[in-house]
Amino acid sequence: MNVIVLFAVARALQLAQSGQCAEALPLLKGAAGQPPALRRDFNIAGVRCAMSLNRPADALGFAASLQREFPNDPEILYLLTHIYSDLSMRASQELLSKAPGSYQVHQLNAEALEAQGRWEDAAKEYESIVAANPTVPGIRFRIGRLLLSRDSPTADQLAKARTEFEAELKVNAQHAGAEFVLGELDRREDKFQDAITHFSHAVQFDAGNPDAHLGLGRSYMGAGRYREAIPSLEQAAKLQPDNPETHFQLAVAYGREGRKADAAREEKAHQETMARAQQRKDAISRGVRNGP
Repeated sequence: MNVIVLFAVARALQLAQSGQCAEALPLLKGAAGQPPALRRDFNIAGVRCAMSLNRPADALGFAASLQREFPNDPEILYLLTHIYSDLSMRASQELLSKAPGSYQVHQLNAEALEAQGRWEDAAKEYESIVAANPTVPGIRFRIGRLLLSRDSPTADQLAKARTEFEAELKVNAQHAGAEFVLGELDRREDKFQDAITHFSHAVQFDAGNPDAHLGLGRSYMGAGRYREAIPSLEQAAKLQPDNPETHFQLAVAYGREGRKADAAREEKAHQETMARAQQRKDAISRGVRNGP
């Protein structure tokens, strides 16, 4: 790195550290040509300067570079948590300021109530949106999900939730989430053919969802159609290899089809993923107890 480049690097970081962000930001955008350690420093300074200047697009650009290049760095992950939270807060305040009577404001309020566990209040907000804007996608799904959030939903609540998911599909025929939940409700009631139909739609609309592939495989299993279950379960295992349940179901399906070696391999994978899951749980518990 020659003297001129070194001076430019030092100048960019000095301006940022002294709060002269308007002058620093154009220089910090040259991070791509720097060595990794300097790219890290440039992008961190760039995020902070962009946020101080209220330039969210620039902040997101720097944040994306940090996330891409340093995905396992605790300091970066901590910084990104605060950046995204701050950007979310700013956007919500702008929404409240510019469109206070919009259904999006009611939806934002409902989501906040839902996050606080105030499900009845959240449901009322969502229902007010539906009353005024019956074709807004996603709202019926949220109402149905709230009904299922109870510790022990009653039969009436389950029936109402089903109605909401079905209503969601009338507004958005390709809502993978509604298809998935309807499939799960049918599977639990041993309505395996109906479950297969819903899960088939769910994987069609969201092919990257391992739970939908698992649900489809389990529904085929419930219907005694083990050979047909295997491709769905294999796809679920490919998408989410650390899920013990998928390996267990695959072991059973292979066994029913007489594929003993495959069944033994999946049973071993089931035991190994169970052990790893317990290790992660224990590690998190230790971290919480012992602190930083």
